[in-house]
Amino acid sequence: MQPPAPLVLRFSRDGWVPNNPRLPAVVFPGALAGAGAADVARLYRENRWGGTWRFTVFDRHHYHSNAHEALACVAGAAVIRLGGPGGADLRLAAGDLAVLPAGTGHCRMQAEDGFSVVGAYPAGQEDCDLLWATEANWPGAEARIAAVALPEADPLRGRSGPLMALWGDAAGAG
Repeated sequence: MQPPAPLVLRFSRDGWVPNNPRLPAVVFPGALAGAGAADVARLYRENRWGGTWRFTVFDRHHYHSNAHEALACVAGAAVIRLGGPGGADLRLAAGDLAVLPAGTGHCRMQAEDGFSVVGAYPAGQEDCDLLWATEANWPGAEARIAAVALPEADPLRGRSGPLMALWGDAAGAG
C-alpha cells in the first residue's frame, strides 16, 4: 500500500513568527510507522541530518532562523500549531514526520500518551538557534531565514526524496 501523499502547508508572517516566504512545511503522514527512536536517528544519519535529539515540542511558539528541522513522532500524539498563533493545527501521531523550513513557527497545543519526537537538522545546520516568537528576537530573523541553504537530502528518502522536489521547485519559484 502506498503511503499517503505529503501534506504541504504554506505560512506567511504571523505576528512575531516570520515563517518562510519560499518553502512550505511538509508532513509525511505514517511515513515512519513502526519505527522507533533509534530507527529514526539511523535514518537521519544516513540522509545527512544531524544534531539528533529526543524530547517533545515546546508549548510556546518558537522557530529556528538558521536551520530547517525534521520532527518524527515516535510515541503518542499531539496537536501542534504550525505557522504562529493564527496558524494551522496539525495532529502528529507516532509514525508521522514533519519537516519545517527555517522560520516556521511551531507550538505544542496538547499531547497524549507520552508524546515524543526525534528531531534533527540538515548537515551544517545542527548548531541552530531557538527563538521565541517575540519582538526582541525579530531583528535579523528574516535575513537569516533567507540565507539558510536547502538540505542535501530528504531526511526520509535521501537525495531522491519528495522533499527535494517540493523545496527545489519552491526555491526556484522564489
